[in-house]
Amino acid sequence: MNSDSTSPRRRLDPYTRRRLYLRLGQVIMLAGAVMAVVHWLTHLEAFGPEQPPLLIDLAIGYPMAALLLILGGVVASRKPKADKR
Repeated sequence: MNSDSTSPRRRLDPYTRRRLYLRLGQVIMLAGAVMAVVHWLTHLEAFGPEQPPLLIDLAIGYPMAALLLILGGVVASRKPKADKR
């Protein structure tokens, strides 16, 4: 008996997996871009005169946005491994 025929999970073909990685990477990059814009607007005092605390400013501002942009690019450019059937 073939173990694949009894498995409840269906394997995705390489094209579908590639598109899934691409869209997931784009969503992560979009989150990084939104974080960078919100951080920039916070420094321009668009949301009020208060500035974020130093730790949040250093750890969650531009560095996290850059990390998300890079991570999204890596995920979006990932190619699925070939199936060994």
